[in-house]
Amino acid sequence: MAVRNIIKEIRLERGIKQLAMAAALQVTRQTMSAIENGKYNPSLELALKISNFLNLSVEEIFFLEGDMND
Repeated sequence: MAVRNIIKEIRLERGIKQLAMAAALQVTRQTMSAIENGKYNPSLELALKISNFLNLSVEEIFFLEGDMND
């Protein structure tokens, strides 16, 4: 099962620029792009930082493919 996320959807919905989010999380824009596109899974620490930044739980952002109950 692959890990998926809805970071890009949330970020765009809130009008947050990818570069601004990356800077706030102290990662590169390329790292954020790779995470959003499912090419890189963040460390637990970074996943928690993303969760905190978006003020959502990790489970609301990340899910296993085929396991989304929405």
